[in-house]
Amino acid sequence: MSPSFAAARAAVRRGRAVTLLALAGMALVYLLALRYTPVELHQGLAQKIFYLHVPAAWTALLIFSLMGIVSIIFLWLHDERLDLFAEASAEVGLMFSAIMLTTGPIWAKPIWGTWWQWDPRLTLTLFLFFLYVGYLALRSSIHDPLERGRFSAVVAILGMLLVPFIHLSVYLFRTLHPKPVVLKPSAPSLPPEMLRTLLIAFGVCLALYAGLVMMRYGAGAAERLREAGGEGGEVPDGA
Repeated sequence: MSPSFAAARAAVRRGRAVTLLALAGMALVYLLALRYTPVELHQGLAQKIFYLHVPAAWTALLIFSLMGIVSIIFLWLHDERLDLFAEASAEVGLMFSAIMLTTGPIWAKPIWGTWWQWDPRLTLTLFLFFLYVGYLALRSSIHDPLERGRFSAVVAILGMLLVPFIHLSVYLFRTLHPKPVVLKPSAPSLPPEMLRTLLIAFGVCLALYAGLVMMRYGAGAAERLREAGGEGGEVPDGA
C-alpha cells in the first residue's frame, strides 16, 4: 500500500511546521541551559554541551531501535509505508549520530584532555554511525523496491541489536564514560534543575526528529509516486 500525493503533501507541510517549532525550542533549551541551569561543580561551563550531546545520543539510539522494530514488521507485511518510514528515519538518525560524534569530542577535550579514545562506548557509537551510512548506501545500490526493503531491513534489525550493547558498555568494559546518571535502575543522580533541562532538550530532539521524518517521508513518497507515474508526477512543496 502506497501513500497518495495528497498524503505526501500533507506530511511535508506538517513536518515543516514541527521542524520550525523544534528548532525554536532548541534555542530556548540553550537559553535555559546557559542562564537558568546551575554550572556543574567539576566540569564548569564545558558541561553545558551535555544538553545537546546526550539528547542527540538518546535520539540516535531510539531511531535505530524504531527502525529495527518497523523493519521486522515490514518483513512480515511488506507495506511500502514502513519501508519509507525506516528510510526517512535513517537519514535523520545519521544527522543525530553526527551531532553525537561531533559534540562528544568537543566536550571530551577540556574534561578528559583528549579528543578521542578507542574505548568500547566510543567505538560502538562510531560503528553505529557507519551502520547508518551503510544502510543508506545499501538502499542506493539496489533498484528493486522489494529487494531493497528486505536487505535494508536486515541491516536495521542488526543495528537495533547493537543499541543495548552501547548502553551497557559502561558496565561491561572499562571506559572513560561515566555510568548512566538518568537511564539506570535507581533514581536519576542529576540535580532537579539539570534533569529538567535535559528532559526538555530530549523532548525537543524528539520533536525535531518527528518533523524531519515527516518531511522526508512525504518527499520520499512523492518521489516513488513520480517514478511510478502517479498523479501526473507532481512533487509536493518542500520535497
